[in-house]
Amino acid sequence: MENITNPPYFNLTMFFKIGYYCYPIFVLCFLVYAFIISSNLFIIVVIAQEKSLHEPMYIFIMCLSLNSLYGSAGFFLRFLRDLLSGTHLISRSGCFTQIYVIYTYASYELTILSIMAYDRYVAVCQPLHYHSKMNPRMISKLLALAWIYPAFPTAACIYLSLRLPLCGNKIPKVFCANWPVVKLSCISTQLNNLVGMLATTTTVFLPLVFILYTYLRIFFVCRRHSSEFKRKVIQNCLPHIVTFITYSITVFCDIVLSRIDLEELNPFLAIVLSLEFVVIPPILNPLVYGLKLPEIRKLMLRMLSCLK
Repeated sequence: MENITNPPYFNLTMFFKIGYYCYPIFVLCFLVYAFIISSNLFIIVVIAQEKSLHEPMYIFIMCLSLNSLYGSAGFFLRFLRDLLSGTHLISRSGCFTQIYVIYTYASYELTILSIMAYDRYVAVCQPLHYHSKMNPRMISKLLALAWIYPAFPTAACIYLSLRLPLCGNKIPKVFCANWPVVKLSCISTQLNNLVGMLATTTTVFLPLVFILYTYLRIFFVCRRHSSEFKRKVIQNCLPHIVTFITYSITVFCDIVLSRIDLEELNPFLAIVLSLEFVVIPPILNPLVYGLKLPEIRKLMLRMLSCLK
């Protein structure tokens, strides 16, 4: 490797493997990003304007859409530009900013899904205490925790990566990620590995375990009730379950991919797999909640009819 202890730029080498396909990929990705913006903004506007949707579950759905806009902006704006660029260099500060945005987006998604799981748990298992527990003050506290808590472990990982002397500047991805940067280090990265494991445990695995626990409790409660009760629970929880399973799969793929050599994979497969968690959830969330939940679906159809 080239002996560079403080490279001012990083080189995103995966773009070179796209070749002449960059123009059709640009058109496709531009359309995908336009859909992400329009669909998530539509969900936000519908929930914000309709007072009947100013309930905890819908407020959390709106937060998911806001996070989708945040995360997709952190990825797509740079990615679309790089697709049409002759060089694929990103400044050191720009790279670490992108890492922070994408990693906090990923963590926010899980913390918001955890809050939504808790909301469903209280609604199903403690219905008489729902309004006392999920009051506006509690909702504000939960959302503040969801937005603030992931920022600290993410910032700690990035700070440790910033301090590393690097023997190279090539990142085999189409966006900046922390682990490829750490692997460029000229010195031992044991502290980075330890902090990274702690950050992954607290921002990924703990929320996953909490969500699984809440649904396990919901499952045991449903066993003691009628089929009509079970049908209503499934109707209310299914969008969240679909979102949770989809996001868990995409996060798992990203964690696995970060530990293997992407250069050995087919370049298009490597790119598609590495983009899953920043592309699929922002597309899927508005479709799942907009089409599945009848309250949102009715209001969306009403607004669309008014625009005609």
